Amino acid sequence: MRILLKNARVIDPSYGKDSIVDLLIVDGVIEKLGSNISAPKDIETYDLTSNIVAPGFIDMHVHLREPGFEYKETIESGCLAAAAGGFTAVGCMPNTNPPIDDAGIVRSIIERSKNVIGGIVDVYPIAAVTKGREGKELAPMMELAEAGAVGFTDDGAPVEHAEMMRRALEYASMMNKPVIQHAEEVSLTRGGVMNEGFVSTTLGMPPMPPVAEDLIVARDIHLVEYTKAQYHVAHISTAGAVELVRAAKFRGLPVTCEVTPHHFVLTDEAVRSFDTNTKMNPPLRSNDDVDAMKEGLRDGTIDVIATDHAPHSFDDKEVEFAYAPFGIVGLETAVGLAMTELVETKILSIINLIEKFSVNPRKILHLPAIRIEKGEKANLTILDPSLDWTVDTRQFKSKSKNSPFDGRRLRGKAVGIINNGVAYFSK
Repeated sequence: MRILLKNARVIDPSYGKDSIVDLLIVDGVIEKLGSNISAPKDIETYDLTSNIVAPGFIDMHVHLREPGFEYKETIESGCLAAAAGGFTAVGCMPNTNPPIDDAGIVRSIIERSKNVIGGIVDVYPIAAVTKGREGKELAPMMELAEAGAVGFTDDGAPVEHAEMMRRALEYASMMNKPVIQHAEEVSLTRGGVMNEGFVSTTLGMPPMPPVAEDLIVARDIHLVEYTKAQYHVAHISTAGAVELVRAAKFRGLPVTCEVTPHHFVLTDEAVRSFDTNTKMNPPLRSNDDVDAMKEGLRDGTIDVIATDHAPHSFDDKEVEFAYAPFGIVGLETAVGLAMTELVETKILSIINLIEKFSVNPRKILHLPAIRIEKGEKANLTILDPSLDWTVDTRQFKSKSKNSPFDGRRLRGKAVGIINNGVAYFSK
């Protein structure tokens, strides 16, 4: 691969870089970085005037569904969706069938991902905390880590029991891996389908109270204080949980968290449509909670934007609201939603946004930092911040189309990625 990127605004938050330059990339490595680089013969040249080149984005919370649920998504279709959405890497969740609780499954996922567009999207399995994700016995965490797992979670379900969570934190800390918690006290949410509040009361829907999330986060922070282990809250959604994380960070505890675009864009008012694509877990919350997500992003309490990309087939979602599965796809809308709702509104600068999509998740997962420098591997996401576009789920690369954002007008989009010696441009 030989590519010349001309007139790009290169932003690398880790090293304070923000300048207009040309990049010559040869065989996947940045050969030259500077002004007015002449194009050698037989080289593809792209004029990126007004575009941004950033360290490759990673979505650390994706459900690829393989093995076991290939009718919803596969490693191939999920990687294609990631590339189209501007991600050079994903962290895949273990609620597959069988779950990712075996070293062989970890290795298989990594190997299979290398065959999609030349391996342009790095796939990092996040393995189960407990065998079968049943919460009864710890998974073989050391073997899973040695096979390539970058963290541990029972996502889709919480680690309910405090003793099990304590042991998981202790073991994971020996391997320098995070434990990622789906924070839900299920005794309070069992049978619920949406956020508990005025809207659920009006609609007569079984509720899922915000305190169910707050309780688990509060308990786990106490365990972190006791074990000193690294802990990450997945898809945080309540004002109470954000405040708990903020206080933990103030005390210097190794606690981080992520938020999804749907939790800083939509409120539970969207459920009035009875669109099953507004059903997710954690559920869409109140306006106050959405404001808390934005403030948490602004002040740095929330470290990461991740999608919780959860593909479901048309038939899965084409049922009554109460019977529909939780979850929506997000890989192909995340960057556009974040640029529209956060950068355009000046809640975040573009540099802050890049940190939350690239720098911070890599730190949390202990992945190598990306440097946009001469001699470094080219792992890049290309953004067009002024591109106006409309979400069209029919154009998604994902096998599933379950998004509440179909038809939504957005400003700003990822238009290409470069990684592992391969380039993909979606514009």
